[in-house]
Amino acid sequence: QVQLVESGGGLVQPGGSLRLSCAASGFTLDYYAIGWFRQAPGKEREGVSCKSIIGRTYYADSVKGRFTISRDNAKNTVYLQMNGLKPEDTAVYYCAIFYRGVEPDLNGDYVGYWGQGTQVTVSS
Repeated sequence: QVQLVESGGGLVQPGGSLRLSCAASGFTLDYYAIGWFRQAPGKEREGVSCKSIIGRTYYADSVKGRFTISRDNAKNTVYLQMNGLKPEDTAVYYCAIFYRGVEPDLNGDYVGYWGQGTQVTVSS
């Protein structure tokens, strides 16, 4: 049974940092591309970052230079380090696992599994 459990969200002041984690179970993360998406109230879901199994990494323009996606295959866990947070980063963040063998993209067209989401709120 595939399961993705996210953690690390919360309330942070502008300029602060958070690290989101997504622990995967029921499959081996090594063979899958990973990603993070977010959805703010009243807005469509948007891709934040994704990373292929060979390390190709993509970021939305709005987070480049501030966010870093990573994976620890030994722990079967995906991370999103978020620095320099802004109020416009407020959203529910979802980790995503792409179908095996596909190149990931920020459209989310080939996501096979989604996490349950974790709330990130950036406010003073």
